[in-house]
Amino acid sequence: MSRRLPFLPDIPKVCVVQLQGPIGIGPRGLSDATVAPLLEKAFRAKPDAVALQISSPGGSPVQSSLIGGRIRRLADERKVPVVAFVEDVAASGGYWLAAAADEIYADASSVVGSIGVISAGFGAQEFIARHGIERRIHTSGRSKSFLDPFRPEKPEDVERLERLLEEIHEHFVAHVTSRRGAKLAEGADLFTGEFWTGARAKELGLVDGIGHLVPEMKRRFGPKTKFRKFGQKRSLFQRLGAHAVSGVFAELDERAAYARFGL
Repeated sequence: MSRRLPFLPDIPKVCVVQLQGPIGIGPRGLSDATVAPLLEKAFRAKPDAVALQISSPGGSPVQSSLIGGRIRRLADERKVPVVAFVEDVAASGGYWLAAAADEIYADASSVVGSIGVISAGFGAQEFIARHGIERRIHTSGRSKSFLDPFRPEKPEDVERLERLLEEIHEHFVAHVTSRRGAKLAEGADLFTGEFWTGARAKELGLVDGIGHLVPEMKRRFGPKTKFRKFGQKRSLFQRLGAHAVSGVFAELDERAAYARFGL
């Protein structure tokens, strides 16, 4: 069924959804709750295609899965093709989002991959002991103080964490292989957490080509293609730069996430 009225000019339309920033980290992080309205509006606009403008170092595997699942549901329900365009980085959860698209394009110097799972923390038990601080914790379950950073690591806790990370990693690998299938380079070890440039990612089958959003969409739909953007709105305080202390820490978390990829 045609999306257009016969008496209107046939002008192609591409809806661009901006997915930028860490996933599920801090008040500015991407989450299914914040991204859902953008995706719903984009697909309801009856476009010729939805383009995902991605720049994310990853974050929460659950939020990555929820957002990716929503993209697929809407694409299948609305019969609209989805094309992802990687800008600076689509790593870890960022690549999970890209893999939800029908095709993936990147800049030759984009950072792509990091198909793995990480858990980071700290151990401060020696520090507090030197300062005469005693850690007191009481639980009604033997696993409630799991990986307490103020106590020495327990081998059984580390073993449990490794099992958990491995299971999440398996879900990530299954998502990528189901979406990319035969496009992935045969015999390549792609699931170690390593990341590559966009040019190398194309050779490995992690992306379909090297290209940028506007010229690629105009190449497909014509020079008169119209673009409509959907992105997260920042609050008045954020626009004015009046961040609270929590906002400062969120900014540090975000910068640390990108710094892992030299960005």
